Amino acid sequence: MKIRPAVLIGLILVSLIAGAALLASQIAPYSPFQQNLANDLLAPSQEHLLGTDKLGRDVWTRALYGARISLAVGITAVTLSVLIGFSIGALSGYFGGWVDGVLMRLTDVLMAFPGILLAISLAAFLGPGLQHVILALCLSGWTGYARLVRGEILTLREREFIHAARSIGCGPARIIFRHLLPNILSPLIVQGTFGMATAIMAEGGLSFLGIGTPPPMPSWGSMLSEGRQFILIAPHLTTFPGLAIMVTVLALNLIGDGLRDGLEKAEKR
Repeated sequence: MKIRPAVLIGLILVSLIAGAALLASQIAPYSPFQQNLANDLLAPSQEHLLGTDKLGRDVWTRALYGARISLAVGITAVTLSVLIGFSIGALSGYFGGWVDGVLMRLTDVLMAFPGILLAISLAAFLGPGLQHVILALCLSGWTGYARLVRGEILTLREREFIHAARSIGCGPARIIFRHLLPNILSPLIVQGTFGMATAIMAEGGLSFLGIGTPPPMPSWGSMLSEGRQFILIAPHLTTFPGLAIMVTVLALNLIGDGLRDGLEKAEKR
């Protein structure tokens, strides 16, 4: 499959962001918690590439460590959501009947609530904390994957190769993981790419509201929240974290769009 330019750009951007996050301790010139009140609200300079915040902390350093938080939340939340959604969707689609009815009604109930509002409610109930943010995003994010997996399995379970597997004595677990999973892995990966972008934005929103990553841990959302009161005198405090979120989400969406288009073309062939 030929790689589209947009996908290549997305992959390069994501690789750069992920590399910067992994090497933050080597790249960052300061500690993300190092304060210097005498150098508060400095504009970008050679000493501080992206300026400093109200406590004199280096914005470039905190943005690098904030990338770790955002990517960790995105990857972990999407991975857990996919596992939960696949399990529920596979059971629902394969067995059907009352199993399908119960699991899909549970899914419908959760899907009736806007995902971000449900995540805000859960995060507010559980309190600030990285683990609580991930849990809130998982509990509100698995429903889409469950619906996707169920729909794919409903179209595959009556195919000849599934009947052949049943005829030689394969059990449900073997059929689901050995025969059905490889055929629905591609749409799951595409959906997971978009889901990661959504999770990063949701984490930023929760941290912006003060119910996400607790201070003094650096997070792009909390950096936006801290800088909004100085937006007129120190716009760099909100500009650079906002750009980081925008570029990351844009890169993931470019990858997701490219994968989806490529898979659709491959299926038509």
